[in-house]
Amino acid sequence: MTLLAIEALKKTYRQGKQGVEVLRGIDLTVAEGEFVALVGPSGSGKTTLMQLIGGLDKPSAGSVKIGGAALESFSDARLSAFRRQKLGFVFQFFHLLPTLSAEENVCLPLLLDGRSHGDVAPRAAELLERMGLGHRKHHRPDQLSGGEMQRVAIARALVADPLLVLADEPTGNLDSKTGRIVLELFRDTVKERGQTVIMVTHDPRAAELADRVIGIKDGLVERDERRLAAVA
Repeated sequence: MTLLAIEALKKTYRQGKQGVEVLRGIDLTVAEGEFVALVGPSGSGKTTLMQLIGGLDKPSAGSVKIGGAALESFSDARLSAFRRQKLGFVFQFFHLLPTLSAEENVCLPLLLDGRSHGDVAPRAAELLERMGLGHRKHHRPDQLSGGEMQRVAIARALVADPLLVLADEPTGNLDSKTGRIVLELFRDTVKERGQTVIMVTHDPRAAELADRVIGIKDGLVERDERRLAAVA
């Protein structure tokens, strides 16, 4: 079943009196449960595409639908709630709050949605255990390694059981060995729950773990390769 449907998507940024067309008419669908890697050179438009899928920016033309809901039709308040409840974000630079423990950082999205700590802590602890960090859940970010911080960030992205997880260069700040370990944990965890992932990466080794690789160039889809099985 289709989870994400993108139709004739365009994005133009203004630079003075000039318009810079970053996306030039993207048509794309992603099914439930797919792990998709978006690849392409710097300036190709892949990060802009990710921002539009995540509702962090609005298109100049075209449509982004997630679960049948057209994001461009949402008010700012509805879009903010949709992002918090239906989407999970993993960033290159972790964005953990330094004064909170690993468990508290993972709980944060649900706490912001009005849930109590006692209600959400078991789910956070379960995810940290799955990420191999059960024994580190009371540690603050400055007491964790880069790989551990990224695993906390992944657990935070998954805590609300999102429809779609968006990962922007999730291993870009890690060495290759640690990045591979983190990505394999990420892939296996979302596969177990049937979640959908779209990951922007410049690393071909990271893209190897995806079910599908979509190449973006000059604001258009250049290639779309479906793989029978991700390389273990």
